[in-house]
Amino acid sequence: MAGSLQTGIHLYRSKRWDAALNELLQVDTSTFGAEENAELAYFLGLCYTKLEQFDNALLYLEQVVTGGSNPLRTYQCRMTLAYIYSVTGRSKLAEFELQQLIEKGFESVQIYATMAYAAYTQKHYDEAIELYQKALDLERDNPTALNGLGYILADTDRDIRRGLILCKKAVEKKPQNPAYMDSLGWAYFKNGEILEARTWLRRALDLLPQHPEIKQHMKTVLGAD
Repeated sequence: MAGSLQTGIHLYRSKRWDAALNELLQVDTSTFGAEENAELAYFLGLCYTKLEQFDNALLYLEQVVTGGSNPLRTYQCRMTLAYIYSVTGRSKLAEFELQQLIEKGFESVQIYATMAYAAYTQKHYDEAIELYQKALDLERDNPTALNGLGYILADTDRDIRRGLILCKKAVEKKPQNPAYMDSLGWAYFKNGEILEARTWLRRALDLLPQHPEIKQHMKTVLGAD
C-alpha cells in the first residue's frame, strides 16, 4: 500500500519518527509537483535527523536547500544541517550553513548560539564567547546561550564567578535539562565548591548515565576530594 504524505506529516508531528519515516518512504511521487517533492524531502530529512541517521538526513535536507523555493523552509533546513554538522564534528560546515543565513538577512538567537558552539568545538573560545553574547543581546534570558557562555567562562577560567551565575540562570530556566545541570556542576567545581559540584553532576548522571563528558566531570570532581 502506498504511503500518504499527510499521514506521514501527522505521524512526524506526533513524534512517531519511525512510523512517519516508514509512511513517507512509501509515498507515490509520480503525480507530485516541485512543491510536494520539496515537502516530502523536508519531512524525510527531519525524520532521519530525529532518528540520528544523519547521512540520510543530509541527502534530503540538501535537496530542499538547493531547491530554495521556500525561504522559511530553507532557513529551517540550514539550521538542521548546521546542527547535524556540529554534532558530527564538522564545525566548519556548520559555520558555512549559518553564515549563509546571516548573509541572507536572518538573525536569531539560535543561529548565534549554534555558531558559538561550533567555534567552541574548534577551541576558538574568544569567538564563541562573542557569539554567545550576541545571542544574549537578542534574548537576555535564553537558556542555551546562558548555559553555553557560562560553561566556557568557567571551563576556561576566564571568569569563573560569572560563569557560575550564568549556569545557575540556565538551570533556573530549564531545571530538568541534564546538560545544564552538568555545566552548573562543573562551574561549581571550577569555583572550588566541591559538594555542590557533586550534587549537580550526580543529578545530570541520573538522567544521562552514559554521557562521556558528564562521567569525566564527575570522575575529576571525585578525585578532588
